[in-house]
Amino acid sequence: MAKTKESLRDISDGELLDKLASSKEELFNLRFQHVTGQLDNTARLGVVRKQVAQLNTELRSREIAAAEALSKNEENA
Repeated sequence: MAKTKESLRDISDGELLDKLASSKEELFNLRFQHVTGQLDNTARLGVVRKQVAQLNTELRSREIAAAEALSKNEENA
């Protein structure tokens, strides 16, 4: 995933959720390989963990923005 944070903002919610699911699956597989001694590039664990964190952060910020917009609409009504 060569996406920067700015480009994550341009992706739809559904795509973000798909990327999050695939990153979590990859992280699970990397952890499994690491435990069994089959993982050669252990640095990949950190990269994928960071991807998961970035995706979760973007999803959460969208959630907060939607909640704030909803509360503003309710106050104005």
